[in-house]
Amino acid sequence: MTTAAERLSVPGPEEDQLAERAGIWNVVATMWPTPDAEPMVADGLIAERTLIGSYLQEIMRPGPDGGPDFRRIDYLSYDRVEGRWKYVSMDTRLPVSIMPASSFGGVENGRLRLLFEPLGFIGFGPEVDGKLTRSDMLITTLSAAHELKQQHFISSDGTGRQWLAVQYEYRR
Repeated sequence: MTTAAERLSVPGPEEDQLAERAGIWNVVATMWPTPDAEPMVADGLIAERTLIGSYLQEIMRPGPDGGPDFRRIDYLSYDRVEGRWKYVSMDTRLPVSIMPASSFGGVENGRLRLLFEPLGFIGFGPEVDGKLTRSDMLITTLSAAHELKQQHFISSDGTGRQWLAVQYEYRR
C-alpha cells in the first residue's frame, strides 16, 4: 500500500508537459513600460530550459551577438498537493525582488495564467516612482516549437488600467 506522499510524488501529465519544453530556445523580448509607450525590443536572447526533478528551470541570457549581460532565471512546477502551478522569476536587469506567482486553475487550450504576488516596482523613468505593481502572466503554447509569455501590469493609480507590459516570444 502506498502513502499519499508517495502517490503525489509520482510524475504526472504536468511533468510531461514541462519535459517537452526543455531545451534551447531563441527569444525576442518586448517591453512596454507604460500603456502608451513604444515597444522596446531585445532580439537574439537565449533561454536554456532544463528539467530538474519536477521543476522546469529556465536561464535566459544574451546570445552570442552580445548585448548587455544579464540573467533571468525562472522555475515552473506543478504542486500536486495544492493542485496548482507555481512559478518564480528573478532578473538581474532591474532592481526587482524575487517574483512568485501561482495559478488558480490548470492549463486550458494551451494557456496557463499565473497571478504574481504584488511587488514594489521603481518604474522606468529617471525618477523612482515606487509604486506597488500587480501583474499576471499568460503562458501560451502555440506549438512544440513556439511559445509566448505575456506579463500584464495593472496600474496602481486607482484606474485599474491593465496593459501588456512584457512579452517573451520563444522559438526553437
